[in-house]
Amino acid sequence: MRLVHISDLHLGFRQYHRLTQSGINQREADVANAFRSAIDRIIALEPDVVVFAGDIFHTVRPMNPAIIHAFNQLARLTRAVPQAIVVMVAGNHDRPRATETGCILRLFTVLGVHVVDSEPRRLTFPERDLAILAVPDCLGDYPALLPEPGVRHNVLLLHGEVQGMLPAEAVRADRAAMEIPLDAIGAPRWSYVALGHYHVHRQIAPNMYYSGSVDYTSTNPWGELIEEKVGGLPGKGFIEFDLERGVHTFHPLDPSRRLVDLPAVPARGLTASELDSAIRDAVEKCEDGIDEKIVRLVVRDIPRHVARELDQKALRDYKRRALHFHLDARRPEMMRLAASGAPGRRPTLRETVESYIGKRTLAPGVDRDALVQLGTFYLQEADAAASVASAGSPPTLGG
Repeated sequence: MRLVHISDLHLGFRQYHRLTQSGINQREADVANAFRSAIDRIIALEPDVVVFAGDIFHTVRPMNPAIIHAFNQLARLTRAVPQAIVVMVAGNHDRPRATETGCILRLFTVLGVHVVDSEPRRLTFPERDLAILAVPDCLGDYPALLPEPGVRHNVLLLHGEVQGMLPAEAVRADRAAMEIPLDAIGAPRWSYVALGHYHVHRQIAPNMYYSGSVDYTSTNPWGELIEEKVGGLPGKGFIEFDLERGVHTFHPLDPSRRLVDLPAVPARGLTASELDSAIRDAVEKCEDGIDEKIVRLVVRDIPRHVARELDQKALRDYKRRALHFHLDARRPEMMRLAASGAPGRRPTLRETVESYIGKRTLAPGVDRDALVQLGTFYLQEADAAASVASAGSPPTLGG
């Protein structure tokens, strides 16, 4: 029996100000195309079970185009693979906070989709010797996570955070209502555990996975790119799991739009003219160009007066060519090397760790640059969050 696990579609997600010819936000159209491609691939696989692990929409009250698109694609799936059992749980982006407000996901029940949106529910399918405990994102205590006795295939479908399993910055950026200890789930007693909420494909146990999102819709897509590189992942996609053999297959999806994080440019000691040339070189070295892509270029140690003198016409041209071009200009900091009495500051923890990892002997196959980049990225975000928290405001992540 083959199961497909897909999650975090975030249909209706909007970003930037570019519109399609039909007047739809371009990123919303990109995410819709990613879902359409996923449905194409799922139909081709003809699975026995399809589970959606939450966050079908980006907002509780999505706009009509997103609702219509979701309905049409799910209708395609249920028509093309009528033998498939389709189960969907609500994520934190789907579930209304007011109990009297209905969840939009219930619309899909007319297509034969089993929707669980307000409280956990066990679904049994005796003809398949299958039981699915469906746990949506919900407030309060989580239920006892126990399989159905006497059933051959028990699947746990859950939207939430597995305690201690996710990077701190991912948790801080978008909090799920439920945080569940790993031992409370008890992966060995299940045939498969399908998780939703975290946007990067991740294995928690041999039969327990986050499938990841189908596109880059989080507040920090650059962090996702780094995590995918460190993990050797090809990008976004969904999971196929053989319940009989316990075999996991990740099916990558071709991106609707490429995100490109260009190699950082060090600006220390450069004039505005020299930095213009360095930025131009970085842009020109982008594989297949920056046109219609989402691009970030970090420039480190750039003084304010140099930033003001940069070639604004060239920067406007980069922004015109790309769907979005972000020049992430970071100011220099003075750093003192003496223990006391010298101007400036001591090296930060991030700088110390960067130096340490850069010199360590690593296991075969570990990408040193990617590891350094991921480690320093998380430390940067932690420093930023701590600074904001000390000022009395909730932390936010930049993307």
